[in-house]
Amino acid sequence: MKKRYILPLLALCCAGGVSAQTLSQAQKWFNDKEFDKAKPVFQRLVKQSPSNANYNFWYGACCYETGELQESVPYLEKSAERKVINGFLYLSKAYFDLYRFDEAIENLEDHIYWMERKNRDTSELDTLMNRYRMGARMMRGVENVAVIDSFVVDKNDFLQAYKINEESGKVAFTGESDCTEFTNGMKDKKILAHRVPGTNEKALYTSVTLGGDWSVPEKVKGLDEAGTDLNYPFINPDGVTLYYAAKGEESLGGYDIFITRYDSEDGSYLKPDNMGFPFNSPFNDYLYVIDDFNNLGWFASDRYQPEGKVCVYVFAPNSSKQVYDYDTTDPGLLTNVAMLNGIQHTWGDADKVRIAKQQLAQVMYGENEKEKKGDFRFVVDDHDIYHTLADFRSEEARKKYQLLQQKEKDLKAMDEALVQIRANYASGNTELKNKLTPGILDREKRVKELREEIEALTLDIRNTEIKKLKNL
Repeated sequence: MKKRYILPLLALCCAGGVSAQTLSQAQKWFNDKEFDKAKPVFQRLVKQSPSNANYNFWYGACCYETGELQESVPYLEKSAERKVINGFLYLSKAYFDLYRFDEAIENLEDHIYWMERKNRDTSELDTLMNRYRMGARMMRGVENVAVIDSFVVDKNDFLQAYKINEESGKVAFTGESDCTEFTNGMKDKKILAHRVPGTNEKALYTSVTLGGDWSVPEKVKGLDEAGTDLNYPFINPDGVTLYYAAKGEESLGGYDIFITRYDSEDGSYLKPDNMGFPFNSPFNDYLYVIDDFNNLGWFASDRYQPEGKVCVYVFAPNSSKQVYDYDTTDPGLLTNVAMLNGIQHTWGDADKVRIAKQQLAQVMYGENEKEKKGDFRFVVDDHDIYHTLADFRSEEARKKYQLLQQKEKDLKAMDEALVQIRANYASGNTELKNKLTPGILDREKRVKELREEIEALTLDIRNTEIKKLKNL
């Protein structure tokens, strides 16, 4: 009888030895971070033993490390349920990448708890926890902005995708290791990224010209503690608002986009603010640009992109920041908007999206159209661009456009006056500054109101003319 079982027993022992050897090799690959090699082994093992907590962890972690985020979650969840300590850590990372920040925090807390019970050091996890909490805060202030288009381009040439009117300035590479510079529309001031001497970090510098050579760049003041690798600067036409990208403690991941404003009283910039969702992400986000002339905004991101590629997003900028109500907005919609998981989720205002798309089409393809001789260029819809008052079919729209022209002249005059008053303020003594402050604040308020009036009137003119064209 015993002889009948010799071969099967030997086969079973050999199979067990092969399995143990394979598991050992897979574990070595895992520890050496060769996850693509280890993954098929753990996949086979977890299929053979679906309830094995360690197999679930190893396979889920390999999926996460090789970019299969959705595939990783159920296996990591199963390992965490069975108290695999590193299962909590990996699951927290997966939840973070899925913008499930509260769950990420909970799982990282569980990981820290079990690590401390085993007397292991958890100090290195503080940075990770801060990022998770930052993400949770940012979800409560997602900006309601219409992203109208996106296109993937080579990172080395991504600036070619930015179609910005020259009156809004120009962005270009400096020639120094991915550093960029911005020159204003007046062509008398530039701000550029440059490596800090003796370090590997980048900082922002300014240079001016009076029509001749550019001055020696001077380091921007006020941003010494604003992160590392400051790059991709852009100054709004108001001459005060600065956007740039940086890495550091205030960044959710990689480069984040920040906003700050110039304090003319002490010649430095104020403490910057993170732009939040949807402009930033756990990936690299940078070069936020506002083209006031075309009323379009641009920024770049490598979120969900292969190596060497970036996605350039185009959006319709808000005259003032508008955010979703965290308590009443559908959580799924909020997450999709924050992640930009389908830009159509941001299209709440149909009229705004339609007009912005028309404007973008004109910017992208208008160079092919030799402009007619006329007094202006006014985009009505996808087919009609007016250049003279005689082009209007609606008498009401024509009169409103004349009013729009006057408001635009008023805005230009007020902007120019504001620039001069700010210059007087910057060079004045305390008495003069106190005297000028109320006027500056009043003009800034009026400029903001006038911009909003122009935006509303432009939409009204388009709708009035389109209604007339449909009735012809």
